[in-house]
Amino acid sequence: MSEHNDTHIAELRREYMRGGLRRKDLTEEPMALFELWLKQACNAGLSDPTAMCVATVDEHGQPYQRIVLLKHFDSRSLVFYTNLGSRKAKQLAQNNRISLHFPWYPLERQVSFLGKAERLSPLEVVKYFHSRPRDSQIAAWASEQSSRISARSMLEGKFLEMKQKFQNGEVPLPSFWGGFRVEFDSVEFWQGGANRLHDRFLYLREGDEWRIDRLAP
Repeated sequence: MSEHNDTHIAELRREYMRGGLRRKDLTEEPMALFELWLKQACNAGLSDPTAMCVATVDEHGQPYQRIVLLKHFDSRSLVFYTNLGSRKAKQLAQNNRISLHFPWYPLERQVSFLGKAERLSPLEVVKYFHSRPRDSQIAAWASEQSSRISARSMLEGKFLEMKQKFQNGEVPLPSFWGGFRVEFDSVEFWQGGANRLHDRFLYLREGDEWRIDRLAP
């Protein structure tokens, strides 16, 4: 890489001017504010407003990140689905500590969750699986997620094979497909501010209550 390119990147910056976040704007528990921010992200027309970065750690302490879609949330947890043979699922089986991050950049907002992931019951999984578009159900059978493949044609061929196999009737739930419920104990809300004086508030669970602290940017 050239020194010129490094200099150009270093000079990229902008001001955050969309507004601040004050204690009076906060809710007693974090998911009421999260629900409001998510609704505003949807109404703003953001692409994939439910997309979140999922961070896990392998047996050597190496972190991994990837984007998945949030499919459900309530006052104590968030839910996503995945192939149970995937890298993330295998890592969560060894260490179920997890981080979820929502990067709503156009709104100059971020939300981060820390918690523990637990496998969903088969009943919860099958209900969601059959709500997916049929081709998405078939694609779950076609992809051995995170495994090495020699060419895309192999994946496409497997998809057509599964489509033929399940052309009549309901697509069954693969035994290797499931989901995780993340029960969180920490939620941070970040709102961009002028002059890099961003607003950050951290919710920490203390029993059945939430402690709220402002963090320096």
